[in-house]
Amino acid sequence: MDLVINMSHFYVCDADVLGNSEIHQVTPPGLGPVAVYRVADAFYATDDICSHGQALLSEGEVDEDCVVECPWHGGTFDVRTGEALSFPCVLPIKVYPVTVESGKVYLDLSAGAIKA
Repeated sequence: MDLVINMSHFYVCDADVLGNSEIHQVTPPGLGPVAVYRVADAFYATDDICSHGQALLSEGEVDEDCVVECPWHGGTFDVRTGEALSFPCVLPIKVYPVTVESGKVYLDLSAGAIKA
């Protein structure tokens, strides 16, 4: 998958590349790794690093309720809001706006991250 910047949008992938309940990692310019999730045909994006440790959330699992589980300690986050849902995770993670245009998934870099 080639990653390119298109105006204020950062190209992630074609929408059909990600199946439901799948996670894809990207690293936009000037940001750390970002996890992009597809859940029930909707797309979400958060920081990829767990707020509890240095685990990559993109290596975890996301369920149909938009909850991603950290692969290291089992803490969970809501990928829609970044809210920490279960211990040991207590601090939220940042979320990023995602758009789908002409079957392509983009992060909206002009909007910046949204604090949970």
